[in-house]
Order: sequence, then C-alpha cells, then structure tokens
Amino acid sequence: MPEKIIEAFVFLFGLIVGSFLNVCIARMPNDGYSLVLPSSHCPSCKKPIHWFDNIPVLSFIFLGGKCRFCKGPISFQYPLVEVLTGLVFWIVYKHWGLSLDSLIYITFISGLLVATFIDIKWRIIPDEISLGGTVLGLIFFLIKSIPRLKEFPRVPLVDSLAGALCGGALIYGSAILGNFIIFKLMKKGPIEGETECMGGGDVKLLAMIGSFLGWKLTVLTFFLAPFFGSVVGIYVLICKKSHLIPYGPFLSLAALAALFFGDRIISLIIFNY
Repeated sequence: MPEKIIEAFVFLFGLIVGSFLNVCIARMPNDGYSLVLPSSHCPSCKKPIHWFDNIPVLSFIFLGGKCRFCKGPISFQYPLVEVLTGLVFWIVYKHWGLSLDSLIYITFISGLLVATFIDIKWRIIPDEISLGGTVLGLIFFLIKSIPRLKEFPRVPLVDSLAGALCGGALIYGSAILGNFIIFKLMKKGPIEGETECMGGGDVKLLAMIGSFLGWKLTVLTFFLAPFFGSVVGIYVLICKKSHLIPYGPFLSLAALAALFFGDRIISLIIFNY
C-alpha cells in the first residue's frame, strides 16, 4: 500500500479517536457520567445526536457550528481536539512507524490532550488520566523490558519507574517550597481561597509523564514548563492578582517538547550527552 494512503488512514483514525477524547473531556469531570451512557446529546436541548451529525470535523462544518435542533452553539473545542489528535497520530507514525513505540506515545499524548482541556476548563486533572496513565506507562515499559531482562537494571522499566518517582517528587517539592516562600517568608495569605502553588493533580500528571519519558526527559519537562507558563502566569498575577493558573497544559506542552526534541536540547546543555 502506498505510504501516503497509510498516512491518510492514520490521520483519519486519529480524527475518530479525537472524537472519543472529546467524550472523555466532557464527561470525566462530571460524577455519575460514564464514557458510554447516556449517548451523545446536545448539552443545551439534551436531544440525542444522530450518527451523521457526529462525524469528526465534517459535521461541525456542515452544521455551521450549531445544534441541528435548538441551534445552540457547538464548542470549537470539538473539531480542534479531533484535528489535534489526527495530527498527533500522523506525527507519531512519521517518527516511529507501525510499532509498539507508536502505540505507547499515541496513548501518552492522547492522555495529555484530555488532561490539558479538562484542566483549562475545570482546573482539575482526573486521576483516571494521571494515576491510570502512570500505571499504563509502567506496563508499557515492562513489556518493552521483557526481551532485555538480562540487562537489568539497564532496562526501560527501571527508567520509567525512576521517571514517575522523579516527576512526582519534583512537583511536590517545588509546591512545598513555593508555599513556604509565599505564605511564610513573604507573609502573604491565600488569595481568593487559594491554598497552594500547585495542585495534587500536577504532581500526579508529572508522575505520569515520567513513566513515559524516563527521568532525564522528566527533569527537562519540569524546567521547560515554567517558560511556557510564564507569559500566562504574569498576566494572571498582574491583572487578576492571583498566582493560580492551570499548570497542566504547560506541563503537557513541555512534555511534548521533551519527547520530540529532548535529546537535542540536552545535547546543547551537556555537550557530551
């Protein structure tokens, strides 16, 4: 089969998976909702969505971004997540082909997408993504380690476990230090109910990132994330007098940078890497 056709199929499959990720984003923060029931429905009028109105990207375009029944607006998030997921599938395929690594990193980035969009809207990161993703990452790298058990401890599982522990410890330690500086040394009380610099969700998310990236790229992710979040953080601090921002999106963006460019970045910092 021609390579371009395979790439097209990979992208289209990514669009379909992106539609499922939208379901996860919409339902995971809401207790009592499963990912299966009730069936897809308009959030405004509650009417079920026909299958032909649920085609990734195309349905949004044909409906003009509005519900067929009540004409209520459909969030642009839906086609955005679908297209991003399609691009993720295509990019991962271009890097790793049809392989176990592709499955691993497609799963990893899909989890980051769900965590990012939920954190932006709800300021939470579901444990199903962070803790479940951590376990899944360890399982994936256990499978990768099986053919190399004689090389223990230089096996992927050890690096994955070290990455998970390192990721959680880095965020947890920085949160403790940040709270001490802000609330003790600077003697500033919580603003608008804020009690901590980073939430527990961020701790678990970086642990999940570590289970997929290993400890070296996890440390890089930890130091890259503040650069991505600094512009937004300064705006929120100045305009809203708050230091609380959803940090998950910046951890996710830094993790992507580390995944695809981490070795190059580290080689620039440590010339003999």
